[in-house]
Amino acid sequence: MTVSLSNTADRQAPLAVTMGDPAGIGLELTAHAWHERHAAELAPFVLYGPIQELEKRAHAIGRPLPVQVLSHPGEAVACFDIALPAIDLPLPADSEAGKADPVNGAAVIRSIEMAVADTVAGTTCAVVTNPIAKSVLYEAGFTYPGHTEFLAALAKAHLPSTPVYPVMMIASDELRVVPLTIHIPLAQVPHAITAEAIIATVRVMSTALERDFGLASPRIAVAGLNPHAGEDGSMGSEDRAIIAPAIAALVAEGLSVSGPHPADTLFHLERRKSYDAVLAMYHDQALIPAKTLAFDTGVNVTLGLPFVRTSPDHGTAFDIAGKGIASPASLIAALRMADTMRLARAKLGVPNA
Repeated sequence: MTVSLSNTADRQAPLAVTMGDPAGIGLELTAHAWHERHAAELAPFVLYGPIQELEKRAHAIGRPLPVQVLSHPGEAVACFDIALPAIDLPLPADSEAGKADPVNGAAVIRSIEMAVADTVAGTTCAVVTNPIAKSVLYEAGFTYPGHTEFLAALAKAHLPSTPVYPVMMIASDELRVVPLTIHIPLAQVPHAITAEAIIATVRVMSTALERDFGLASPRIAVAGLNPHAGEDGSMGSEDRAIIAPAIAALVAEGLSVSGPHPADTLFHLERRKSYDAVLAMYHDQALIPAKTLAFDTGVNVTLGLPFVRTSPDHGTAFDIAGKGIASPASLIAALRMADTMRLARAKLGVPNA
């Protein structure tokens, strides 16, 4: 079996895959994904990472593979069927599975920077990021809360005239959901919910669902903050005073938006047929149903960027790194979704950057 025509003949540029933390599971998952490229019908991709460490980790988990060192990412498409294409980024220090070393943080950051730069330049067509350990990168001088904020900063640096409003979506075949607030304490959530944030986020969601997911008239359901969506103000004022007026403003713009809906009845099978995506109010309200429904196949997608970016919906998993038991399902789903999104943009004549 060969890579499908839709994934090769229409492209000159591969997907750009970052290394993630070299002590985590990212490199071994990348090796797994290359081995499963035919069965999963994966588009060609190029890894930005340490070839020596990749080969060592692949051998350790029983999945040795040929690696083709590239001088230019565009060479990946021609060799993808016979070897894993890679841009070599050697590590300053040897990496041991499960034991992160801040000394290697600069290489992790450089991998992301190069993948974004090449995607903006058009030599790669989308960015797929392996998991990073933010606490480790902080010791290496990383100043961003996470991947999303760093990618947004890189987008603004490369394309200063292009609007950037990053929005995190967890997407799977079962559910697409966006948390309005993300990594903040629960006690701060009510103060962070504003009509302006809701309106801006839903606009980004609607545009992305049309442009990147091919939905002509996307339907977005908005979850309430409080139990029973506030029960008309008896269980909190935010739903009635902030969320409902924001929804009304979006409807007035012509968007298909409904709510605020009680979150406890929003995610069962029949209800999911009534919308294309959900805007949740906080991290766990979004990610508990997302990970319950598709723990191994969920994909972290950053909407609102001028290029396509996806990532596995899991972390570095230092506790199982190097043991050969980590599932590549989420990375494979991220690779497939990135290619689907870039194809949707191409169909509409929208550039990736």
